[in-house]
Amino acid sequence: MNDIFEEYLREKEPQKKEKGYAWHTAIGLQAVDGLNTSEYLIETAKKNIDGDITFEEANNLIHSYYKENIAHTSTDRTEEADKVSVRIAQLISEKSFVFSPAQYISIHSQLFKGIYKHAGKIRDYNITKNEWVLDGDTVMYGGALDLRATLDYDFLVEKEFSYKNLSMDEIIKHLAVFVSHLWQIHIFSEGNTRATAVFFIKYLRTLGFDVTNDIFAENAWYFRNALVRANYTNLKKGVHETTEYLELFLRNLLLGENNPLKNRDMHISGSLSSPKCNEQNENCTLDCTLDEIAVLNLLKADGKLTQKEIAESIKKSERTVKTITASLEKKGLIERMNGKRFGYWKVNVG
Repeated sequence: MNDIFEEYLREKEPQKKEKGYAWHTAIGLQAVDGLNTSEYLIETAKKNIDGDITFEEANNLIHSYYKENIAHTSTDRTEEADKVSVRIAQLISEKSFVFSPAQYISIHSQLFKGIYKHAGKIRDYNITKNEWVLDGDTVMYGGALDLRATLDYDFLVEKEFSYKNLSMDEIIKHLAVFVSHLWQIHIFSEGNTRATAVFFIKYLRTLGFDVTNDIFAENAWYFRNALVRANYTNLKKGVHETTEYLELFLRNLLLGENNPLKNRDMHISGSLSSPKCNEQNENCTLDCTLDEIAVLNLLKADGKLTQKEIAESIKKSERTVKTITASLEKKGLIERMNGKRFGYWKVNVG
């Protein structure tokens, strides 16, 4: 994705550069749910950055694209990724913001209206989510009966908190705790991380931080895993909740530091269920989505699997599998041997 927006991120014209980062972040954030955007969305984004179309026109183009081209609508959630990306880019570009629970809920509504029936609604049931970084375990999310009261309390505490005379280390620590608590409440059934990220970006700007870099775009999955680790304790396994990973992320985001952000460092097990990196490809899984890891694991077991078989196994469309394998090839993690018809996939990580 760097190559796609590189020309805009280096722009000297402030408006183009700012829009470039907004789109870069919006598309990158889809990785928290393992989603990929379409080529049409990329071309639409470029038109918006160049000033040829407004955000409203971009939104209309994406809606028309899926309304008129039924063949492009599939179960791989690309349509969701495209539509939400436009909305995130627009919200990040807007300067208006109010620090309140209502604003937080409104952001979720704006992002997912017409996509989720529960857009902008507080969930009324309890949830669990199996996490790769927790070896399949789940974070204990807020109870359905207490969600609104918990949300109001956290906002009140943050609103009354004073950052005066704090060192930057103390500010980073506090922000990590605040956003991890906000995320852990998980008031939304789906789209919680993306809504939280957009809200947090806009809040950071009210505190004087620029937040116009590619940290969120390139490390969206790391951000989510860091939120998970900040809210998970398992004394039997010797694992304690920690904001250390979130703090590294925030130091890169807010201070321009270059701390390594590696998902495998956060895994609670010494033997990862995702592919391990070898010495020649140390950062091989840094940017892998959950779907990419799933495909890698399947191909490690049987490199002769067809795209149809992979799609059935991970419950995705063949189109999505094609996108995933292309991404893995680009990263050097797999390569096709002996041609398309009689060949197989060679996995280049242990």
